Amino acid sequence: MRYFVIFLAVVSFAWASAVHAEEIAKPDPNGDLAPSIGEKSKKPPAKKPFKLAKDLDGLFDQLRRTRRTRQAELISERIWKIWQTSDSDSIDLLTNWARAAMQRKQFNAALDLLDQVVVIAPNYAEGWNQRATLHYMMENYGKSVADIEKTLALEPRHYGALAGLASIQQSIGNDRAALKTWYRALEIYPAMKSGQDAVIQLEEKLAGNEL
Repeated sequence: MRYFVIFLAVVSFAWASAVHAEEIAKPDPNGDLAPSIGEKSKKPPAKKPFKLAKDLDGLFDQLRRTRRTRQAELISERIWKIWQTSDSDSIDLLTNWARAAMQRKQFNAALDLLDQVVVIAPNYAEGWNQRATLHYMMENYGKSVADIEKTLALEPRHYGALAGLASIQQSIGNDRAALKTWYRALEIYPAMKSGQDAVIQLEEKLAGNEL
C-alpha cells in the first residue's frame, strides 16, 4: 500500500509539472516561445589543461599566480632546467662535473671546476649560484653570500639563491634578516613549502622573543 501511495504521488507530481511546463511554453505576445521548465541547462565549459609557459618570464608569472603546490613544483622544475642550461656545452659539462663532485663531497675538486665556470662565463647566474651552494656546504658563509649577491644581480628572481641566503642568515642567528629574505622568496614563489614553513617558524620565534 505504501509503495502505491508513493507511485500516485510521483504520477501526480509529473502530471502537474507537465501542465505547468505547457503553460509556460505558450508563446508570448511577441511570438517568442518561452523556455520550458524541463529544458536542460548548458554545461559549463570544460577547464583547459594546464600548460607550462615556454619562456622564463611566462613561467615566473605562472609561479607567482599559482597556489597549487604540485603545479608550482612543475613550474619550478622547468625554471631550474632553463637556469641550469647555459649557451655553452663546455660550461654545462663543467657545471655537471662540479655537481657530481659535490654529491660525492669532493669539495675541492668541485670548487676548481666552478672557479673555471665563473671565470669563463661571468654572466651565467647559475655558475655563481652553484659555487654559492658549494661554499655553504663548506661552511664558508661569507664567500657564499658574496656569490649569492652576484647571482641575484644577474637574476633577481632566483628564489633558490634567496633561500640559500635566508638559510645562512638563520645559521648565523640573524633571524630578522632571514625572515625578510624568505618574504622576498615567497613573493616570487608563493607556494614554496620550505619558505612557508620557515616563515611560520621564524615569526613564532621572533614573537616569542618579544614577550
